[in-house]
Amino acid sequence: MKRNIALIAVSAAVYSIDKPYAYLIPEELEEKVRPGVRVTVPFGRGNRRSEGVVLALTGESERRELKCVESVLDQESVFSDEQLQLALWMRERFFCTLYEAARAMLPAGMWFTGAKRRIGDKVQKFVSLAVSCEEAAEIARQRRMSAPRQREVLELLCSVGEAAVSDVSAFTGATGSVIQTLARQGLVTVEPREVYRRPVTAAGGEAEPISLTPEQEGVFRGLREMMLSGKAGAALLYGVTGSGKTSVYINLCKEAVANGKSALVMVPEIALTPQLMDIFSSHFGEDVAVLHSSLTAGERCDEWKRIRQGRAHVVIGTRSAVFAPLENLGLIVIDEEQEHTYKSENSPRYHARDVAKYRCVHANALLVLGSATPSVESMYAAKAGRYKLFTISNRYNNHPLPEVIIADMRRELKEGNGGAVSSVLRRELQRNLERGEQSILFLNRRGASGLVMCGACGYSFSCKNCSVSMTYHSVGRRLRCHYCGWSEAVPETCPVCGGKLKFVGVGTQKLEEELSELFPGAGIIRMDTDTVAQAGSHQKLLSRFRNQRVPILLGTQMVTKGLDFPNVTLAAVISADQSLYAGDFRAHERTFSLITQLVGRSGRGDKAGRAVLQTFTPENAVLNMASRQDYMSFYEHEIQMRRLLNVPPVRDLISVTVTGLDEGAVLRGCVRLVGSFKRALGPEANVLGPAPAGVTKVNNRFRYRLTVAVENTRRVRDTVRELLRAFGQDKENRDLTVFADADPLE
Repeated sequence: MKRNIALIAVSAAVYSIDKPYAYLIPEELEEKVRPGVRVTVPFGRGNRRSEGVVLALTGESERRELKCVESVLDQESVFSDEQLQLALWMRERFFCTLYEAARAMLPAGMWFTGAKRRIGDKVQKFVSLAVSCEEAAEIARQRRMSAPRQREVLELLCSVGEAAVSDVSAFTGATGSVIQTLARQGLVTVEPREVYRRPVTAAGGEAEPISLTPEQEGVFRGLREMMLSGKAGAALLYGVTGSGKTSVYINLCKEAVANGKSALVMVPEIALTPQLMDIFSSHFGEDVAVLHSSLTAGERCDEWKRIRQGRAHVVIGTRSAVFAPLENLGLIVIDEEQEHTYKSENSPRYHARDVAKYRCVHANALLVLGSATPSVESMYAAKAGRYKLFTISNRYNNHPLPEVIIADMRRELKEGNGGAVSSVLRRELQRNLERGEQSILFLNRRGASGLVMCGACGYSFSCKNCSVSMTYHSVGRRLRCHYCGWSEAVPETCPVCGGKLKFVGVGTQKLEEELSELFPGAGIIRMDTDTVAQAGSHQKLLSRFRNQRVPILLGTQMVTKGLDFPNVTLAAVISADQSLYAGDFRAHERTFSLITQLVGRSGRGDKAGRAVLQTFTPENAVLNMASRQDYMSFYEHEIQMRRLLNVPPVRDLISVTVTGLDEGAVLRGCVRLVGSFKRALGPEANVLGPAPAGVTKVNNRFRYRLTVAVENTRRVRDTVRELLRAFGQDKENRDLTVFADADPLE
């Protein structure tokens, strides 16, 4: 049967009408259309041009009236068969369209706009000898006086064989015309060649030999046995902060590469990639690649191509690196696996852990989830036998865990200290400054103040597009919304009554100012999304902190995990209560993890470490367990609460969100959905809501959601999918958008 029909995932197909669409392949394109290439096709009643991904080729016995493929955008397939199968699985698992799933696998530079690729290949001209080296050397000798530049070019090429034209010009001083003259004479060949844009990383140098402790060695041997068994497996590596999990990861990657396999190591924050890349580069050289969103579009594109072409067998990256096109996959490591950054907030709303599981199952590879504070879900799975549990109980070289000091902020207020820095923390910072030791401070709020309000009438500044207060940024004296980006200047007085404005709360900017006043002349580095917006800025700031021994590093969550600085002997949580009372069932887990991880940044070298927790509730059980680094007690306490609340991991949740410009229409749509879900799922599901989202209005769109507590089976997901499609096709919901999220983090 002639395979002249292509099944295509079309970008213009919204969720309610998403499916593989059949298109006829014109004869002139039959050699070019194959699974995995991108094409343009006419779509809809207006036949507007749309991009699509070819999923499969087929033929039909009876002729149907089909639209034709218009053009082919790729010379070769950009998606392997494995990736196309993954896209189909993601569509079923994460309630997204086929095209959204496929697009998530490619770096942004490879996307098309108006059928033109956003980032082109970087091409450079190379020159090489077209004659033997002996002949070139003889000609160079003859032209020693008459054409010295030609002589230098020929002698250089005799030494190196070939080189970029720009390099030849730099070394010899020869102009392009000199090289073209040699080419016309048939002595050299000039040809364009693709070169890779590589991210700038510190030179790895010679790798220091890895010496594992007996405890690490036992864990490594157990994981290696699982990896080399030829069967898919999953393991949870629970190791206290500073226990040397990275050394185990490196040895596992070496074993994978030695056995013809590839390996992927994932981290939750971009800030962690430079440090890890330096370590891995020293062990693997050019065989390691990096993927994260702070690379330039060209660098991401070229790193992806290096991986696809088998030029790198070890990959370091953040969430999207889980789609790295590695062949012969043998190992995926997800470090700090408990972090929420592994979950995508946009469609497809995937969790990197779930995608990694799928890839490991289909490649017979090993998945290692590593953490000092494993997610409750992962520890629950390990105790149920779904993961194999490995434990490292001691710090490397038996260094002690930091001493934790609790600063009671209620007492500070009574004693007249209304600032962000307690007397306890001030004392400890002063000690570190005197000793030449470094400190890391964590505050999970950027900007200067969280709220600007009038002291007379109580007026506060809210975003005109979102239902949130504006955050004050002292640089430029502006108020900014951290949801939609709207900003405005701060007036001198209250716009309602003319009263004096008060600045309430502390952000990283204000903390930096307070520290500068307390410790004049002390070096301070601030790391938050305002200071690391430029590509490579994470690496520059952390390198400066390490190499120049800047005394104080303060920042948001990006400073709490994975960083390893031997001279850091003090870590501090400025407001331990900030996330503790957030109001959702994961608040205690997030707080315990943040505090434990930050405390673990201290005392990783030869010097003893300390940590300060500033809190208004020093008697809180979660804070005390975190201060003791007592994860297992926390887990037992938390899993009991989860059982009482009947929430993950005891029971699955699926959230369904409806958004729209009219709040009443959104609520009415939610009410209709609640009825549909109750009728379709019956008593097996508990349907809660509708309720406003955490932030009800974002960018002038209202958001309400309902939550379905039910076992997340394929039958349930199919039911949810059909209800969402029916909702999208109902004219009564024309101005509304609906989406579902399996295993939501909130």
